[in-house]
Amino acid sequence: MDLDVYVTAHHAEWDRLDHLLRRSGRLTGAEADELVSLYQRTATHLSLIQSSAPDPMLTARLTQLVARARAAVTGTRRASWRDAARFLTSGFPAAVYRSRHWWIPTAVLSTLVAALIGWWISTHPEVQASIAAPQELREMTRPGGQYETYYSSHPAASFAAQVWTNNAQAAAMCLVLGAFLCVPVIWILFLNMLNLGVGIGLMSSAGRLDTFLGLVLPHGLLELTAVFVAAGTGLRLGWTVIDPGPRTRRAALAQQGRAAVGMAIGLALVLFISGLIEGFVTPSGLPTWARITIGIVAELAFLAYVYILGGRAARAGDAGDVEEPDRSAELPTAA
Repeated sequence: MDLDVYVTAHHAEWDRLDHLLRRSGRLTGAEADELVSLYQRTATHLSLIQSSAPDPMLTARLTQLVARARAAVTGTRRASWRDAARFLTSGFPAAVYRSRHWWIPTAVLSTLVAALIGWWISTHPEVQASIAAPQELREMTRPGGQYETYYSSHPAASFAAQVWTNNAQAAAMCLVLGAFLCVPVIWILFLNMLNLGVGIGLMSSAGRLDTFLGLVLPHGLLELTAVFVAAGTGLRLGWTVIDPGPRTRRAALAQQGRAAVGMAIGLALVLFISGLIEGFVTPSGLPTWARITIGIVAELAFLAYVYILGGRAARAGDAGDVEEPDRSAELPTAA
């Protein structure tokens, strides 16, 4: 493509589109039709220039022009309670359901890693000695020790808020850092499983594994599921960088990125619930069986939410993306 010839042939159309967009009054019917036609043609021009003869200044000008024209053609739309309801009943569960082939294996492998670390620590006294001095280990694992008082060391409300903040940050990091070819997500997962494995190993070596599980399971089932979902989504995003499939890498990343942002919002709500359980149920005086039952019910409710509502929405075509009017236009590309 001869860029100078192409610009000469079409700059009058771009100037006319810019003029129509700057009009302060209402357009006539003919002018509105002309604006739509010029918008479509300019979008095609931009696509051809980007793929055949990219020029930074011209591309920037046309990109801005197309964006303004698209806003004028489609109009602006305000978020409403309908959007929130659609997100909670369709978009978010559908996104979690569609990514299940990533987060379920992630959950299984991570749990195995934590169990292996716990077994290794519990059966090797020299490893325990490398973690802390014997007196410190006894202080951590004894009845009323650090592992138990951790959940009741602060007022329930502030503790729940602190837990929610920390877990939401970890989930967000998994989602965002997944774009870096999956490596940071794997590292974050390993650190979480290492901490869990150390607790399992030390409390098991002290003969108090049942106490530890009674403290972890009420909130940990839902909390870890949310972390696994975030990690699986992050890994899926990272894999999209490597293999975008039949779409362009830009289009594939845009779709997965939008779904990941929605996932972050939804998982923040899930982690808020697990934070409430950790702040109010885990340190409560309820019997262990009652606390674990609450954790199991919360976990089963989330899985039912994902597989019933999410499965239905996914089969109806919902991919957890924003609605069509809110997406960036995917322009055709030259072969």
